[in-house]
This record gives sequence, C-alpha cells and structure tokens, in this order.
Amino acid sequence: MGTVPREALAKKRERAIEIANRMNAHYGMAECALHWWKDPFKLTIAVSLSAQTTDKSVNEVTPTLWKHYPNAYELAAARLSDVERILKSIGLYRNKSKNCIACAQMIVSDFNGEVPHTMDELTKLPGVGRKTANIVLNEAFGIVEGIAVDTHVFRIAHKLQLARSDAPLKTEQELLKLYPQSYWKPINHQWVLFGRETCIARHPRCSECFLSDLCPSAHVE
Repeated sequence: MGTVPREALAKKRERAIEIANRMNAHYGMAECALHWWKDPFKLTIAVSLSAQTTDKSVNEVTPTLWKHYPNAYELAAARLSDVERILKSIGLYRNKSKNCIACAQMIVSDFNGEVPHTMDELTKLPGVGRKTANIVLNEAFGIVEGIAVDTHVFRIAHKLQLARSDAPLKTEQELLKLYPQSYWKPINHQWVLFGRETCIARHPRCSECFLSDLCPSAHVE
C-alpha cells in the first residue's frame, strides 16, 4: 500500500472526523437493528446468523429459535435437524445451525453458560469472528475495542476512500488509525443505515447525500 505522506494522512483524518460528525448529526447513536432482548447470548447468536443475510431475515427466525432454546444450555442440547428447520429461510443455514449449537456448547463448557467479555475469548467461539465480537463487546458490555467491519462498513470505507485494504481486518486497522477511540462506538450502526438508505451498493444516491462533498467517489459511475 506504500507510505501515506504525513500531510495527506492528516487531511484524511480531518475528512474522516468531519464524516463522523455529520453521521452523528444525521443518525445520532444509531441502535443495533438485530433484536436481542438485552441478552448477550442472544446477541452473539443473532450477529453470527446475520453474515450474508439481512438483519430482517434474522429477526424473523430468532423469536422461534428462542422460544425453543431460550439460553445457551438449551441450545447446546438441541438436535441439529431441529435448529436447521428453524433457520432454513436464512442464507448458509446448515453451517450456521452447526455453529449455533457448537457456540452454545462452548459457552456452557468453557464459560459456565455466560458469554465471555474479551475479544480473544469471543473469537474462539464457533461462528464468531472479529466483527461479531466487536458488536457483542460494544452492545452487550459497553467495551469498545474496535470497529465492526461488515459488508456495509467495508464497502463504504472504500467508497469514501478512507481505506484501501482488501480484507475486513485490515480495513478496520486503517479506520482505527484515522479515528480517535471516542468515535468508534457508533460507526458500524450508522454506516449500515447510511449504506441502506443513501450509499446503496448498486444505485448510490449521491445527489441526496449529506457526505457528497467529502466523498471522492460521489457522482462517479
């Protein structure tokens, strides 16, 4: 990627901060779109289910999942075929069903039925990557260790030319270098809303965008 000149990096940071300030003014402290009933276990499973699937689709299946398996102990003892039947409408449901049960089993066996509070421990759980762990730490425990980079955040970071890396982890590292920690917490939820409402992947609404003057990709086909 090469070395970014100090002046250019300073200008990028200034632009990034202005973007964050406008996001804060437009969206405020946006909330997680997934329903999790203030239960860290339910949040962990819901976020892991949301990979390559809409939050709306996850919210449609989790009430039934929790009706049958309301906690880690119950889900750990579930039959795979029963969980698959509940999750069948979401993408990659077979693999996600296996991971849900395995995740619950590890939470029971290794963490006494409680979702762990650290990045290292969370990312050991089946189906839980850094994105999921960041959201769980942020939402459930108020611990801000990073920025959750999902498909929306990854795409928008590149649209805004705040990142150039080709992987979510490296993109997160680039964003962390631009933003002071006090800005990290709301970025994921705000950018998800921005990606759904304005910076739509196939048809970005640049003419209506409150960031168009700060976006090098604005109005570019």
